[in-house]
Amino acid sequence: MSDVLNQAVHRLLRPLVRYLIVQGVTFPNLANLLKIIYVEEGLAHDWGRGPTDSDLSLATGIHRKEIKRLRAMVTQHSTTQEMTRGAHNTAKLIGAWVSSEDTREADGSPKRLPIHSATELSLETLTRRIKADMRPRAILDDLIRADAAIVDADGRVRLLRTAYVPEAPYDKLAFLADNVGDHMASAFHNLSSDTPFFERALFFDALPSAAVQAARPRIEAAADHLLQGLNRDLMSLESGVQTDPQAQRLRIGVYYYEEPVSSGDESS
Repeated sequence: MSDVLNQAVHRLLRPLVRYLIVQGVTFPNLANLLKIIYVEEGLAHDWGRGPTDSDLSLATGIHRKEIKRLRAMVTQHSTTQEMTRGAHNTAKLIGAWVSSEDTREADGSPKRLPIHSATELSLETLTRRIKADMRPRAILDDLIRADAAIVDADGRVRLLRTAYVPEAPYDKLAFLADNVGDHMASAFHNLSSDTPFFERALFFDALPSAAVQAARPRIEAAADHLLQGLNRDLMSLESGVQTDPQAQRLRIGVYYYEEPVSSGDESS
């Protein structure tokens, strides 16, 4: 491994290892998982033919006898974890609620919706619109648990947040894995592609603390405005996409981080 690549991997892994230590995950635990991932990626590599155990051993540095065991494990049980179904459906429903013309008031705020209705737009209608494979009541329960909505005295559902912020630890980890995983995939794609994906970041090394605190609400509002606008533009194009053999999956994200200058990873 080159010095530059070694430093980059060091920087990428430090936040992960820091979190794993807090969670009580030891190096042997991580090492076993890395072996499985190496075999998974080795199998996914374009060999031009089916890779042999010797091919995978040479590419991964894992002993051939271990490759055989891990290969059977990967074939029988995929280790890929996706965002939980409930969190995914709830996030999509909020996105549709705040972005669709018929679910917003004249001032742009989300309309209060009945749970069911034969005469007007309802939560049930919105659930069908996003093709959720859950009952409207189950999604409503998730909204209430996340403090994202309440049911008013007249039985109408009022949205309290314009974005879904998961509360359950598993949902938080699932969002983290999907968001950071796609961000890393985009960044690694950009290292070798002639058609890179958009990736930009602002960075400041020593802003006054008061200025950072004052800027944070403006940053959050601008990011929220950007994502809601893009959501409105793209949501109408998703209808019927399941039947398109050339359909593309995409993720657009914005992140923010701050820390005291003295705690920066100067050794990385």
